Amino acid sequence: MQPRNMSMSGVVDLAAVKAAAEAKAKADQARAEAARHGGAPASPVALVTEVTEATFENDVLQRSAEVPVVVHFWTDRADASVQLQETLERLAGSYAGRVVVAKIDVYANQLLVQQFGVQGIPAVFAVLAGQAMPLFQGAAPEEQIREVLDQLVAVAEQRFGITGVPVEEGAEAPVAEERPPTPREIALSAAHDALDRGDLGGAIQAYRNVLSDDPANAEAKLGLAQAELLRRVEGVDGQAVRKAAADAPADVAAQLAVADLDLVGGHVEDAFGRLVDTVRRTAGEDRDTARLRLLELFEVIGADDPRVAAARAALARVLF
Repeated sequence: MQPRNMSMSGVVDLAAVKAAAEAKAKADQARAEAARHGGAPASPVALVTEVTEATFENDVLQRSAEVPVVVHFWTDRADASVQLQETLERLAGSYAGRVVVAKIDVYANQLLVQQFGVQGIPAVFAVLAGQAMPLFQGAAPEEQIREVLDQLVAVAEQRFGITGVPVEEGAEAPVAEERPPTPREIALSAAHDALDRGDLGGAIQAYRNVLSDDPANAEAKLGLAQAELLRRVEGVDGQAVRKAAADAPADVAAQLAVADLDLVGGHVEDAFGRLVDTVRRTAGEDRDTARLRLLELFEVIGADDPRVAAARAALARVLF
């Protein structure tokens, strides 16, 4: 299986909007603390760590607030796992502390295997600011893995303010020569910056500008969906919106408004379920309005999320 494109999907559980702010604040606080102590750097870490259930909290979850952690579920009994691990270690060296690798033996850590929902090995995930997301499963060419890691590093820096950690002496490999950003990358970065500043109108326009030149750009589609969602809930009286929806179950606009609030609050299944029910109960233009809003919210969460797959199946059942 080829690596899945790294959208911001996993990072956006839309509690991710809150999580991003918290992680960014934590990173900023750590940098400020270091500056107060004469700019002392954080303790260096290893680029590759063997992680167990006992060390997962410290070596993966806590560390992911400082650097993206690439989690490789593997076994040394399988050639594909061994080869992929060698590739990940080589790539980690080239990123010089902007990503680290945690390798987890699937036979010795069955609880972690179950918690991540690993379906086969080798399987690679990322943990960023305490949030896990699937990257890819199976063997993949090194160039494609590097593309996925490039996007992971960009998401970490742009959305969370996470720029990496110093590495242990001797662990660094030569860093590849940096290339100047392309006009599209500059435009995307400007859109992300606007979203981070809370300039929702500016972010929406910037993402639309990117999509006008590159209609298939998944990162811009996701950013636009996020910005539009956040603008819809900006300044909304949640209690009043929920009361209106409860008092008028047939009011499609009221149901859509509550679904938006649920998604931003991290209640993804509730948001999807409400809209599927609205599609089921309505017809004509009202049904189409609810269906299109549900598809927009799918964009926010990302196609790879199992909750999106389940909601798509439920939508298909009520439509057909």
